[in-house]
Amino acid sequence: MKIPFPFASGQWRLHMGLAPLDLAEWFLIDENYHAHLAEKRRLLVEYYPEVFVALPDSETEQQLTLDAILKYLIHQFPEHFRCHRHSIENHLTGEVFDLDAMPPLELAGRLVQEDLCLLRPSERGFLLIAASVCFPSRWRPSEKLGLPVAMIHAPVPGYQKQLEGSVNRFFDRLNQPMWRANWSMADSPALFLPPTDRPTAFEIDSANAGDHLWVRIERQTLSPIANNILFTIRTSIFPLSSIAAQADLAAGLLETLRQMPPEMQQYKSLQAHRDAIIEYLFYAVAPLN
Repeated sequence: MKIPFPFASGQWRLHMGLAPLDLAEWFLIDENYHAHLAEKRRLLVEYYPEVFVALPDSETEQQLTLDAILKYLIHQFPEHFRCHRHSIENHLTGEVFDLDAMPPLELAGRLVQEDLCLLRPSERGFLLIAASVCFPSRWRPSEKLGLPVAMIHAPVPGYQKQLEGSVNRFFDRLNQPMWRANWSMADSPALFLPPTDRPTAFEIDSANAGDHLWVRIERQTLSPIANNILFTIRTSIFPLSSIAAQADLAAGLLETLRQMPPEMQQYKSLQAHRDAIIEYLFYAVAPLN
C-alpha cells in the first residue's frame, strides 16, 4: 500500500480532499497485520468500553456491515479467510470466530487492521451508532456515540463555517466508496492514543524532535452499506526523523506547518512543539537547497 501523505504538497487548507476508492483497496493486509491485530486483541480485553461502543438498536445495521466485510475478505483474500455457516476462519492468525459470539462490528474489527465507525441517517444528519476504534488519535468513541457528524467534528477549528454544509451534502448523496487522508503528530508511537492531560515527559527541541515525535497518517474510507455509511480509519505511524529523511516530505511538512493557523496547530497537538519542529525540518531541508 502506498502511504498517502497529505502534507506532501506543502499547501495547507481545510477541505474534505476526497477521491473515488478503488474497491480492491477497501481493506488491505500488510506486514503489520499480525502486530495490529494482536494489539486490538489486547485492547479489547483491557479497554473494551473505550474501544468498542454501540447503540442497543444497531444490531441489524452492524450485521449488514459485517456481511459486507466478510464477503469482501473472502473474495479478495480467499487464501486467508474462509466462511462457514456459523463461523469465520482467519488463516493468518489461526483464529476461528463464532459468527454469533459477539457484536457484529466487533467481530469485523477483529479481522481487519482498520478501525470502523458505522453511521446511520437521521433528521439530525448521520449519527454514529457503533464503533470499533482501537487506534484513536486523542478521542474517545464513547463520547461520540449517538452524535451527528456535525457534533462529532465540532472541535475541528473552522469546521462549522467552512465544511459542515458540504460534508452534510456529501453524506446525503454518497453513492460510491470514497477515500481521503488525514494526519497529526504525537509524542508517542502507540497506536492507542486516548485523550490525555499529561504534559510531554521531556522537553522537545530541534535537536531531539526527530526521535521523540511521530507522524500519524490516517487513510480514511467512506462506503455506503444499505442506508448507512461505514467510515474506516487505517493508521500508519512514522518517526519524524523518517519524514525528515525524505526531502519532498520534509519540505512539504515544513511549508504546511508555516501556513497552518494557530488554532489548527493546537487541535493537532502541534502548537507546543511547532517552533522546534520547524527548525528541525528547516535544517533537514537546508542542505538540499
